[in-house]
Amino acid sequence: MPGGSFDVDQKAIELEELRRQASAPDLWNDPDEARKVTRVLARYEKTIAQVDAIAAALDDADTLLELGEAEDDPATVTEASGELARLETELADLERESLFFGEYDDNPALVSVHAGAGGVDAQDWAEMLLRMYRRYLETAGFEVEIDDVQEGEEAGIKSASFTVRGDFAYGTMEGERGVHRMVRMSPFDAANRRHTSFAAVDVIPEVEAAPFEINPEDLRVDVMRAQGAGGQHVNTTDSAVRITHLPTNIVVTCQAERSQLQNRTRAMELLNSRLAELARQQHAERLEEIRGEQNEAAWGHQIRSYVLAPYQMVKDLRTEVEIGNVDAVLDGDISAFADGYLEWRRRQDSDETAQNA
Repeated sequence: MPGGSFDVDQKAIELEELRRQASAPDLWNDPDEARKVTRVLARYEKTIAQVDAIAAALDDADTLLELGEAEDDPATVTEASGELARLETELADLERESLFFGEYDDNPALVSVHAGAGGVDAQDWAEMLLRMYRRYLETAGFEVEIDDVQEGEEAGIKSASFTVRGDFAYGTMEGERGVHRMVRMSPFDAANRRHTSFAAVDVIPEVEAAPFEINPEDLRVDVMRAQGAGGQHVNTTDSAVRITHLPTNIVVTCQAERSQLQNRTRAMELLNSRLAELARQQHAERLEEIRGEQNEAAWGHQIRSYVLAPYQMVKDLRTEVEIGNVDAVLDGDISAFADGYLEWRRRQDSDETAQNA
């Protein structure tokens, strides 16, 4: 197993570094990095423990099998063979888990489906996709929460959005992001002609907006003369407060209150609001970076084609995964596409790493 796709030896080396980082007293000075370190640490510890347990069980099963064959004991051989089969399944599950290496793979997924080119057929197609995803995810044990559905005028839906929670939710759904093309005999065409319609699927991880804490050392507070009621130079006091947040150069000023303390309190409230808005903007930019380029839901941009006529075939154009049983796919059997994308993504990552080496 060492040197395989989950490279236990390398993970053991990285585990020591992760433990060192996790024990650092300033770990939570950067909450995002701290969450990442602790999450990866827990995953690596779990993986290594699983590998060790499987290795020990394999040794026991091999010994039992040799004993059964040496003593010509069919019952012992059957028991050992059953244990080996169980371990093979467990090893395959562990191998699949190794495909989830992305930074956000274990985050909840925010998924949206939008009807594209194709009129009412596209709206019906978008609803079929929503049904397909719900069946797949619920069968696989994920929690699905529908956030919004915009119904179509004649049939189907214009759009829908939902949240997926569970182990590796985003990693599981990431491969669905893109344009999905369907070809079929349209049930909305009186002449029963073949129509092509499109729907766009967007998938982003649920990422917490970067929290902020105001360090007093990052502030420059200036007190100025504030003009009170009664005209120029009448009732002026040193109560106006201007606060500059040095890391962002955000400046807020308040002189509306009667006392310097009240103006300072209000100025801090304004600064908090400005920093919160900055955090929201940075959060939005971060999600756009994760999402990447968005293509129009129309010809030439599809990632997967679902053909119901004149023949039946679903084909992913990135991974080359093909399935002839279209009905099963539309009923939610898309695990082959999810796994195919994860394997394709790992190959892409390995090729990119080799090119940069």
